[in-house]
Amino acid sequence: MRRSFLAALLALAIAAPCGAAAPDAHEARAREIFSKLISYKTSAGFGQVPAMAGYLAQQFRAAGFSESDIHILPVGETASLVVRYRGDGTGGKPILVMAHMDVVTAKPEDWQRDPFTLIEENGYFYGRGTYDVKDGVATLTSTFLRLKQEGFVPTRDLVILFSGDEETEMATVQDLVNNHRDLIDAEFALNSDGGGGNLDAKGRPLVYSLQTAEKTYASFEVTVRNPGGHSSLPRRDNAIYELADALKRLQAYRFPTMWNDTTLAYFAASGKVTPGKLGDAMRDFAANAKDEAAVEFLADTPSEVGKTRTTCVPTLLRGGHADNALPQSATVTVNCRIFPGVAVDAVRQTLQDVVGDGAQVATIGKPTASDASPLRPDVMAAVTKAVHARHPGVPLVPTQESGATDGLYLRAAGIPTYGVGAMFIKDEDAFAHGLDERVPVQGFYDGLEHWYVLLKTLAGPGERKAR
Repeated sequence: MRRSFLAALLALAIAAPCGAAAPDAHEARAREIFSKLISYKTSAGFGQVPAMAGYLAQQFRAAGFSESDIHILPVGETASLVVRYRGDGTGGKPILVMAHMDVVTAKPEDWQRDPFTLIEENGYFYGRGTYDVKDGVATLTSTFLRLKQEGFVPTRDLVILFSGDEETEMATVQDLVNNHRDLIDAEFALNSDGGGGNLDAKGRPLVYSLQTAEKTYASFEVTVRNPGGHSSLPRRDNAIYELADALKRLQAYRFPTMWNDTTLAYFAASGKVTPGKLGDAMRDFAANAKDEAAVEFLADTPSEVGKTRTTCVPTLLRGGHADNALPQSATVTVNCRIFPGVAVDAVRQTLQDVVGDGAQVATIGKPTASDASPLRPDVMAAVTKAVHARHPGVPLVPTQESGATDGLYLRAAGIPTYGVGAMFIKDEDAFAHGLDERVPVQGFYDGLEHWYVLLKTLAGPGERKAR
């Protein structure tokens, strides 16, 4: 049986370390929600996303949200959740806020702590999804509940979109875009699964990244075919050898250096607060994107190379059909993260040119490409206000994500999307998808204020006058 909210608040107050401030009522409720969300095994194959969506829907019902404004939409074993916070209609089209309910697989036997129990220890919250991205689900839910409790009436509708399979197929967000556009249509979207702040080794805030673009996720199969034969009669034209040769050519190839307004702004601002040779290379690239020394240094820095070009890398390999037979085919899956503005088929053709006529390159599925979102002054100003409410003076930097989020499909559908995640974290603490995933406890609570300020700024009475 779930503890009552009052009991949870009392327990937290008793457990607070000497000298530490006990969470207030809103923080205690958010922590209880966060703890419950972590307990759901929402990775693919467990089928627990609908149960988690049901739990969240009940929180909204209990807070007074109309049943007609709460929608759970099943897609296979998973589901999405859409919740509308009704405004007075004076501020324009809705604002969409989003996160995903699913997580990557966690094997409990490999973790130091139970990945499906929220554990607070040494100033961190541990558990699968604490960083990616159940903290976003919890803080967005809690912010809606707080605003509702306060009687806040936004100038426009605010719409939550919680998807259910961002880590795998992204079918739930595609279902919403293609089949339920009326539920999520918005002037723009704010994504908790993107952006965020960096702390230095001593925990001091360095910079906040506001994600305005992300690369296209696309995979290709490179296949070599051969008549095969008996393994006792080997020939030079072996499919596995030929595929290996093709892969060596791919390994040696680098896509052209590219840049846009977002990446140049990112490198200019990040270079000012990044020490050593990396900071030098960032500043040099921002000043001259054709600076070969800077290009080469960034190309050899895994965290930055994706911001300067399209990247493709082999990820899966299969070949042959029997121990005693020459292979009739050998295939490798090549995963690419394509720079915004570059067509998927253009990358396929480049791969074909690189591996040569002896191999065939085919696109897997139907990748979706999207362009960068414009730098809206109202969004930039509101995010700046929200960040500076907690960390005065921290610079905001537009950034391009090398990975992929649900925001890809919204941008492609004409809804500008901005990654404005609340968490500030050290690089060495960023264990998303890894063992012993964790976030700073204070970073979680700060996120509540981040979203509260952000939504009240963009959809409060003052916003109506500023438009």
